[in-house]
Amino acid sequence: MNGRDLVRAVKDIGTARGRRAWLSAWRHRRADAVGLPRRGAERARVPGLLTGTQPLPGGGVLRFARAELVVRVMAGGAVFWGWDGAGPLPSYAVAGSGPEPDPRAVLEPDTEGGWRVVSERVTVAVSRNGAVEVRTPGGTVLRRESPPRWWEPVDPRMGGARWAVRSEVPADARFFGLGGRAAGPRLRDGAYRLWNTDPKGGFGPGDDPLYLTMPVQLVVADAGTHLAFHDNSWDGRVLLREGEEGAGSGPDRPGASEMRMEGGPLRCWVLVGTPARVLQGWSGLTGAAAVPPEWALGYQHARWGFGSADEVRRVVAAYAARGFPLSAVHLDIDHYDGHRAFTVDEEKFPDLPLLAGELGEAGVRLVSIVDPAVKVGDAVHVSGRAVGAGGAFVRDAAGREVRGEVWPGECAYPDFTDPQVREWWGGLYGERLAQGFAGFWHDMNEPVSFKPFGDATLPRSARHALEGAGGDHREGHNVYALTMARAGWEGLVRLRPDERPFLFSRSGWAGMQRYGGSWSGDVETSWEGLRASLALVLGLGLCGVPYSGPDVGGFNGSPSPELYVRWLQLGAYLPLFRTHSAIWAGRREPWEFGPEAEEQARAVLAERERLRPYFVTLAHLARRTGAPYVRPLWWGAPEERGLRDCEDAFLLGDALLVAPVLECGADRRAVRLPRGRWYDTATGAAHEGPGQILLDAPRGRIPVLARAGSVLAVRGGRAGADAGAGGCGDGVELEVWAPARGRTGGGVVIRDPGPGFEAGVVERYTVRWVGDAVVVEDEAGEVVRGVRVRGV
Repeated sequence: MNGRDLVRAVKDIGTARGRRAWLSAWRHRRADAVGLPRRGAERARVPGLLTGTQPLPGGGVLRFARAELVVRVMAGGAVFWGWDGAGPLPSYAVAGSGPEPDPRAVLEPDTEGGWRVVSERVTVAVSRNGAVEVRTPGGTVLRRESPPRWWEPVDPRMGGARWAVRSEVPADARFFGLGGRAAGPRLRDGAYRLWNTDPKGGFGPGDDPLYLTMPVQLVVADAGTHLAFHDNSWDGRVLLREGEEGAGSGPDRPGASEMRMEGGPLRCWVLVGTPARVLQGWSGLTGAAAVPPEWALGYQHARWGFGSADEVRRVVAAYAARGFPLSAVHLDIDHYDGHRAFTVDEEKFPDLPLLAGELGEAGVRLVSIVDPAVKVGDAVHVSGRAVGAGGAFVRDAAGREVRGEVWPGECAYPDFTDPQVREWWGGLYGERLAQGFAGFWHDMNEPVSFKPFGDATLPRSARHALEGAGGDHREGHNVYALTMARAGWEGLVRLRPDERPFLFSRSGWAGMQRYGGSWSGDVETSWEGLRASLALVLGLGLCGVPYSGPDVGGFNGSPSPELYVRWLQLGAYLPLFRTHSAIWAGRREPWEFGPEAEEQARAVLAERERLRPYFVTLAHLARRTGAPYVRPLWWGAPEERGLRDCEDAFLLGDALLVAPVLECGADRRAVRLPRGRWYDTATGAAHEGPGQILLDAPRGRIPVLARAGSVLAVRGGRAGADAGAGGCGDGVELEVWAPARGRTGGGVVIRDPGPGFEAGVVERYTVRWVGDAVVVEDEAGEVVRGVRVRGV
């Protein structure tokens, strides 16, 4: 407990909720004292020497003196290995039954006394003592895992083994990933915990862990890019150390990563190739990303503390009167009756369906918060206790319901790792749909139990179904939010099979993109919080979660007009574009920051509305290819080291480079360019990369550059400025940026196919010079008319 937590804990004693939280914390501590076995004496183990092998399709089994390893290369090039009988399934991350082994990959002896599996894209070599190397087809080592170490209780009744494994990567490599990390996107030397955590009171770059952790590393080096995923949901730590290249004739010091896990299987997936190929393989392994409805790619406004339906009407009317586009309004826990999920405060919101209908006529949707904790004794709790043979809720080792303190008071927690519970919970969303809600955000689902000390979650001894395998919260904690998202998604699909659900979640785990996206959680209102917002979105995208965004303006404070506008400018180019704040924080409507900020916000929101068709294309591409909307500058050129170290700018798809202002008072900023020609979209000036340039960044705009030869779908006319609250526009048109003379360009457009699950038709365009004119042609070679060409 740090000093801040101690002060909060002492203050809590003076409140009824605080006293209940103290009592809950002591109950959880006692539950763990009784329900968790003491580990007692342990013995260390390493694999020992190789004693024999057994071929299998795609690889084989390698037997060592004290352990067994299975290695397989899958069709498509993904590599899997697992120790001591750990196979690819069961897994919460892997979609379906997983990929099939590559029949052409064969286990064979190598020249160094070990064995190897050679495939078209990758070679896996295993030494005589159990070290595993992943090599390029040319033989360059991308990753080397040393033989693992286990610590097993002497008494097998005391639980499974803890383990650690150390990996080495090239000296020039950079680490990314591990879920949502405020200090990223590049992960520097340090320890990173793998335990989804509510940081309490807002977070900044120095806070770790946060709400959404996952054991996914993306490693970028001169030799190539690879993704490593240790499929284990237990609590653990990753210790990273970047390498150092030797000066002169001195030796290189490789980069290092050490995983230390408190239990669970030791198994790993590795994918190699270009960043685009790696993320496509990861999407194929863990599932394609959900495509949000078209309206969810527009600007959205949320607040904890709207207070009443009349206040919602007032805010929406003010957006419309000022000509600001608005796609959705989000209602927080204050619209519930006593903070209880799947209820409505009928006094403050007397007719929610009427309100939703009124807003819908103006093109504005209602989005509801959903928390997992269920108040003991209410109707949902009674309903859940009738599910299955033992009820829907997490229980302790003695079979009693685990209780915690959350917003409604004493609560029970649904066990979403039970299929019957997921089906029951998914059906509850029918009440939300009947109230007129069009989308949902899952909060407090790490899961949270208020506590003045210790982990603010369930006791580690709490029991989960885990799809029938059984286990405790040490294994179930990190996948709790993922399985809640699955329950909500599947329920919404059953209830409205012709509509894509809109669902995003504060917490989650690997594979959560199948059920929607995420948002930052309670980022602090500060310039550091603004920087952390970008780090989170970039890091999650590289872990396979393409749809995310921050609370614009920060959650818990009152931003200055300058900070608010700069945050709004960043948010306009991120997938989830939403303002949100706490009940005690300042307002987030643009006009609350003065006339100058209001006009600057008008331009920002109009540009986001203009680019909404481009975001539709990016959403469908993310599903098809795994490529995130928001990409690091090195995405197309990972061999350029200067780009690998750039963390304050990003690519939006292939066409745009966005350089947000992240420092107070700045009116210019340096921008590092990837290779090629780039146009300043504000001035039309052309700049040649690679290199670094200095661009103006006045308070009203940030530098945004377009790649020469790119094609964007945009909303035509003055859609953003004239659309009003609904944001309906004048149709979609093509915006093309001229290629350099003697070169060609092109791009793809995927128009919104409607509210259902249709894939959308891919339109491919080619851009080239013909004499003194830039010509755009479709796939049939027909010239496309009415295109807006810029950069000529």
